Amino acid sequence: MSAPDGSPVGAERSIGQLFASATTELSALVHDEIALAKAQLKRDVKRGATSGGAFSAAGVLLLFSLPMLNFALAYGIRTWSGWNLAVCFLLSFAANVLVAGVLALIGVAFAKKAKRSQGPQKVATSMKETAHVLQKAKPHPRPETPALEDRAPQAIEAVARSSS
Repeated sequence: MSAPDGSPVGAERSIGQLFASATTELSALVHDEIALAKAQLKRDVKRGATSGGAFSAAGVLLLFSLPMLNFALAYGIRTWSGWNLAVCFLLSFAANVLVAGVLALIGVAFAKKAKRSQGPQKVATSMKETAHVLQKAKPHPRPETPALEDRAPQAIEAVARSSS
């Protein structure tokens, strides 16, 4: 098993290796949070586009279908019921408004979902918290090691023993 930087687990790592490892992990964290923000923003844009499409479809339906549909529906109602032609035209118009209203409600529902989603704001808050924690992080105290001059006789003895 090895550490992220490739050194064996449990082996003493130098300050440079620890710093490089921390920098690599912090960089990966920032890249992951940016990718998360992009994915959430993409989802919100899709919801907004769906909402705009539903509103557009409602408007186009109401605009283009009114003349032809009103005439056909009004004359159909008149043929089946024998009512006054003006009442038949009002009923056909009410049917068109009802369909357009349903499409508008669908658009409102998707617009509310897109507005409620706070994905990028959550990621920005998370990144600020991470930066705040890292600013307050302090290194662990290291045990004091004897000065080089104090260790010199022991080192010479150790070398002398190993070579004999």
